[in-house]
Amino acid sequence: MRFRLQAREVRLQLDSCDVATAVGRRDYAVLVLLARLGLRGAEAAALELDDVDWRGGEVAIRGKGRRLERLPLPVAVGEALAAYLTGGRPRCGAATVFVTARAPYRALTPMAVRQIVARACRRAGLRRLGAHRLRHTLATAMLQAGAPLAEVGQVLRHRSHLATATYAKVDEQALRPLARPWPGRRS
Repeated sequence: MRFRLQAREVRLQLDSCDVATAVGRRDYAVLVLLARLGLRGAEAAALELDDVDWRGGEVAIRGKGRRLERLPLPVAVGEALAAYLTGGRPRCGAATVFVTARAPYRALTPMAVRQIVARACRRAGLRRLGAHRLRHTLATAMLQAGAPLAEVGQVLRHRSHLATATYAKVDEQALRPLARPWPGRRS
């Protein structure tokens, strides 16, 4: 089983969103958050309006164990959020960034985020994938680009290096040159 997506597959998912519509701008912003910041689906759903510090260029993430952690706000993520907030999000009393497309407007649930990813896969002609696959993809891409495991763990907000190490095991092609021949066998 391949845990990571190819860059082309991520781009297909993002490009499948019709950003000329409010729903498309919302879905695009959700996918960009998952793909560029490695958020879990529940973290994207829980993102609140006050969590985005536009002036400071940071976003606060409500992670596992109710921890609140700050991440830099990449330009692509900020632009996607701004496009949705100014041209897609309905006026409502919900504190969360992402809300349902029809009244009564409510916060998106983690299940709704999974459905956004599933619909993007279908539109892009990909097999159905979970939101967590985008997190794996970011982690392995960072490792392939030479980021140390500790840095990947910091971006993913892991408490343990062991949790981050599972992402390193995924990329068998990158690990193959590191494998030593079995003693007594010809290489």
